Amino acid sequence: MAKMRAPYYPIIYVRGYAMTKGEIDATSADPFCGFNLGSTVFRAVPDAKRQPRKYVFESPVVRLASQHGYTDVYEDGYDIVDPEWETDAEGKRTPNKLVGKSIIVYRYYDQASSLLGDSKTPGIEVFAKGLSKLVIRVRDLVCGNKANGVSPANFRCYLVAHSMGGLVCRAFLQNPELDPHDTRQYIDKFFTYATPHNGIDVGGFNIPSGLSLFDINNFDRDKRMPEYLDLAQASKKHRRVDLIPENRFSSRRVFCMVGTNRMDYDAGAGLSRTFVGHGSDGLVRISNATLSGLNADGSVGAQCAKAFCFRSHSGPFGIVNSEEGYQNLSRFLFGDVRVDLWMDIEDIRLPEVVAREEKAGREIGALYQIEVLASPRGKLWYLTRRTTEEDSVACITHSEWRKTPSVYLSSVFLANSAKVNPRRRSLAYNMTLGVRVPDYEIERKLWVNEHYEGGYLYRNSFILEMVPPRSAREKWKVSYARQDSGVSTATTEVDAEKLVNGSVEVPIDFESRTLADDGTISPTIPGIKGKLRFVVSAWNA
Repeated sequence: MAKMRAPYYPIIYVRGYAMTKGEIDATSADPFCGFNLGSTVFRAVPDAKRQPRKYVFESPVVRLASQHGYTDVYEDGYDIVDPEWETDAEGKRTPNKLVGKSIIVYRYYDQASSLLGDSKTPGIEVFAKGLSKLVIRVRDLVCGNKANGVSPANFRCYLVAHSMGGLVCRAFLQNPELDPHDTRQYIDKFFTYATPHNGIDVGGFNIPSGLSLFDINNFDRDKRMPEYLDLAQASKKHRRVDLIPENRFSSRRVFCMVGTNRMDYDAGAGLSRTFVGHGSDGLVRISNATLSGLNADGSVGAQCAKAFCFRSHSGPFGIVNSEEGYQNLSRFLFGDVRVDLWMDIEDIRLPEVVAREEKAGREIGALYQIEVLASPRGKLWYLTRRTTEEDSVACITHSEWRKTPSVYLSSVFLANSAKVNPRRRSLAYNMTLGVRVPDYEIERKLWVNEHYEGGYLYRNSFILEMVPPRSAREKWKVSYARQDSGVSTATTEVDAEKLVNGSVEVPIDFESRTLADDGTISPTIPGIKGKLRFVVSAWNA
């Protein structure tokens, strides 16, 4: 049996919210609590009336087994992580068989079901404490198996959660009272699918704290969430709870997968997607589905890694049983390179009339919508997809740009192709960038002259290709190509500036320009100018 080696640590799955007793019983009757469900359909376009494309995704559990050699923890009808497995009816102890590449499902709803429990649903604090105990249990079983060759001090595992499961994980990670044995130290990475990190809004209002029926107030960010997330002071200061303290768990080790397709979420006969509204996955608003770090001084820190896909909260078009979700998960857990994408806006050229009004001291309003689509080489899906029509764009107002011209767009994790083809060591992906401005305002009144709806200030695609160094003496080799003149390979080399933390920064200029009939190129008005900044770092090194 092979020893447990990084980055192939045990994975603990934490399922989402079940409202009714029937739903709780259904999840308790499922060995994998829904993570074993796959899909055979793919929504190719944002039009629910169009017939979907057939695309078979076997499920995250099956893919982790077939591609990475993971196995479950069920044997002879028992869950070997459960303490009851250790001793049979005759008092005979069963040998430890838990390997490093194990998938463990945290079955926290069992105690609340009428099938395996007492039909009483405990608070989310109880679920969080149970997760802490489960991590200890997995640690002891893995370290007790000598074939794994790992000591308790070196043990690590992953948390992968859907929806409310992410809040259970955060309560465990963030609230010391819910982790009395400090087992958070064993968590290497934390991945969430469609988790309402900043609560759930219905009809434009947050879930009220007094609505305790079916524990719906678990998503109340004013009172209930600050309690179990240990964010009382931070929530009062910032009026938000989508924060994870850096001294408890590093934001760099967190990934938020965000769904953007509300129309395929059929829960409540479609009432959920109707009341939650646009800019959501049908249940969780896009703006509530990501996390940021919380610094020791109480200020908001770095945003956690995030990606967006055109998937709903759950169902046959759901985010968990999707290729996009799985690819981001597997690359985040096991990948070799991390690329954080930033956009530095150096100049925004307003229409001439609007520019004159700004120069005269008038208040100018404009919302710039930044679209990003990123796909790795040789694939038919996006690692991240942010478009205006799907309400998933990054936004910055004209006044915000004046104060803070840098915008974080997304993170992409890549797997080293040298593992498959040693003669082609490069990692590459295509990125499409678009910047729209729906309208301009002068003194809060619409200016529509010479405006074209749906037009872009800038739009282009880039191929970025990277060759990681094989030793500390080598440098990153990075090249790129713009795709405005047709598909081309990455041949333009760019010097990568080394950063203090060992990462490298790759800047690529962009500017709105037009080609005249005489062959001259000139900046457009209106237009935009700046740099795309790719921060590239080794991952799992």
